[in-house]
Order: sequence, then C-alpha cells, then structure tokens
Amino acid sequence: MGNAVMNKEKWVLLFKEIGLDDATMTKWHKEFETRYPNEHQSFLEWLKISKDEISRIRAL
Repeated sequence: MGNAVMNKEKWVLLFKEIGLDDATMTKWHKEFETRYPNEHQSFLEWLKISKDEISRIRAL
C-alpha cells in the first residue's frame, strides 16, 4: 500500500462497490454510533472527515 491514505471518498466507493446504497450506509452509521460511539468517532477521524461533517454524521 505504500503511502496510500484511506479517506471518506475511498470508503464510500468501497461501500458502493459492494452494493450499499445511501440508505444502507446511513443505517450502518446509525448502528455504529449506537453500539460503539467512541469507536465511531475515531473511525470518522481516521477517514480525515472534518469536525463539522463528523457532527452531522453522528447526529443521523
């Protein structure tokens, strides 16, 4: 992988390539947030998502 960096765009593309639509991705985020809120926060930060967008995602 070298210096490849995972980001939101790559993650969303991966989800779409396996057949997830926007509604299913939202459901996935809601479940992640409900079960593991701290880990969800860390995951979103790992994807280099802005603080404002993280707040929006976590509020879904």
